[in-house]
Amino acid sequence: MILERTVYLNGQFVSEAEARLSIFDSALVWGDMVFETTRSFGHRPFKLREHLERLRASMMAADIDVGMSAGDLEAVTVELVRRNELLYPADVDFTIVHNVSPGVWGWYASADQNAGRPTLAIHTWPLIPYIGPMAAGFSEGVRAYVPRQHAIPGRLLDPKIKSRSRMHYRLASNEAQRQGADTWAVLIDDDGYLTEGTGSNFFMVRDGVLMTPEPRNILRGVTRQTIMDLAAELGMQVRETNLEPYDAIVAGEAFFASTPFVIMPVTTFNDRPVGDGSVGMTTLRLLDAFSETVGVDIAAQARAYAAQLKAS
Repeated sequence: MILERTVYLNGQFVSEAEARLSIFDSALVWGDMVFETTRSFGHRPFKLREHLERLRASMMAADIDVGMSAGDLEAVTVELVRRNELLYPADVDFTIVHNVSPGVWGWYASADQNAGRPTLAIHTWPLIPYIGPMAAGFSEGVRAYVPRQHAIPGRLLDPKIKSRSRMHYRLASNEAQRQGADTWAVLIDDDGYLTEGTGSNFFMVRDGVLMTPEPRNILRGVTRQTIMDLAAELGMQVRETNLEPYDAIVAGEAFFASTPFVIMPVTTFNDRPVGDGSVGMTTLRLLDAFSETVGVDIAAQARAYAAQLKAS
């Protein structure tokens, strides 16, 4: 018998094959789905409660009420992880993804028996295909590029709402990828200040100070905050401030930060080397500190996943 992962969907635990979303769901009609992605380290979800609190904040801002507290969401999530954990080898970590929408859009209420209640879907997925292809970046760095596509201004859509409405991310990422497969986009706002990557926060180091865009026009990442906390514990000065592309060009180091890969070094910004063009010592120090905190060598894990992909 082939074992299959379990998904939590609208109050029930079902197999992935049975999980279905209505074509009339508001997520498809309006693109108004909020979500959250957590990851495990050694099969233990990292800062799950923080992610769920942010999910609830996104739901409140988007006027979606699933009738569950953060504790309720945590309980069903922990149960889902328990049901799926044995399907992942001990050395394979996974993401935990929560998707929430208002449910079937009112015009189509007669087409679906679940109309009138929100959609809540939770699934897990192995990290191998996500961070395996990134393995070389941990030692070589990636290239950062500012595309023509700007960040959505907060006056139009609050970036602190983590929503699936991210067409601008895809357009920015596609443009960056045309510069090279190892090129990642960094968006600017209407004032020309750096905001964030397409699903990641952005940091730089200059004169020993860790700097990151102020939280005005960005998603306030859980990993972002963890890195700032670790930096403070290491005795580093941390500044949230307006940053321009010029600042990245003259910085000594730079990196992206996100839940799945944690820290990805940047060695080139708009075709110019960052610092001496190699992965910075402060970046490595923070990555080592994060790895020690979670009990997993993050870069080594990515290399192991890359080897598995190559062998498959």
